[in-house]
Amino acid sequence: MQEKTVRGKLAEILAGCEKDRSRLIPILQRVQDAFGYLPRDAMSEVGSYLGMTDVQIYGVASFYNYFRFTPLGKYPIQMCMGTACHMMGGGLVLEALERALDIKVSGITEDGDFSLDRVACIGCCGLAPVMMIGKRIYPKMTPATVDEVLVNLKIQAGEVSPENDDQTAKED
Repeated sequence: MQEKTVRGKLAEILAGCEKDRSRLIPILQRVQDAFGYLPRDAMSEVGSYLGMTDVQIYGVASFYNYFRFTPLGKYPIQMCMGTACHMMGGGLVLEALERALDIKVSGITEDGDFSLDRVACIGCCGLAPVMMIGKRIYPKMTPATVDEVLVNLKIQAGEVSPENDDQTAKED
């Protein structure tokens, strides 16, 4: 993200905030709402505004699962690793996602299409293992269904045509 863009948006956010360290978390929430994550430059600016070091800001932000330090992809994937999902093979599904996307948890694909996060619980234990892409829930996931879901997403987005996908499958 361009430095001017970050500074401009931050100036707007900070203009409406008290210059009080006790307001750090609400300020970081506003920053994340504006950018989708906490850019390093933004955290540094917030620190300067509140008279705090970058380490202090990062220490607070990294304590909470809510805050992200990398942007979300066009299709943000959350893999549930709560007890039910874990026991039903969620770890294997997560490994399949990492392989299929060629990223690790908390990463984003080079094209910016997919980001991958591990979450404690989505709240659909009866459908375990569950993955969420955006606001859509994918129940009863298996490592074998990972590629199917990802290809269908790309088809829906018009990035891959069904004919090309069939041809690729036949060539393999």
